[in-house]
Amino acid sequence: MGARTKARKRALDILFSSDVRGDAIALTLAAEAQRAVSEPARESSWLYAREIVDGIVDHQEEIDEQIITNSRDWKLERMPAVDRALLRIAVWEIMHNDEIPTAVAIDEAVELAKEFSTDDSGAFVHGVLGRVARAV
Repeated sequence: MGARTKARKRALDILFSSDVRGDAIALTLAAEAQRAVSEPARESSWLYAREIVDGIVDHQEEIDEQIITNSRDWKLERMPAVDRALLRIAVWEIMHNDEIPTAVAIDEAVELAKEFSTDDSGAFVHGVLGRVARAV
């Protein structure tokens, strides 16, 4: 598993944990930063995970608007927390990280959805992100 894949999984953990617990993302991010200090072998994945989470915080309104607009009758709060987090990660990558090809952002999100969410999540995430990619 590549460093960026690990970073996306780590960002997913941060966003999911924050969402489910109702904590501010900054609080969850600070706890993860403390953990990262004691795990230098995971530093490369931590740096990109932090970039993702910081980017989502900085652009959350715009990201969520893209998700809502392209999810076809799904309210953000009705989506499984894992799907919501994965969509935010991938939309941030599509819109704000020129180093990541759109197809890679979509594929990574779909694979993580298949691994960590419901049976239908992979197709749902793929559909939403495909529409986002065409819209931006």
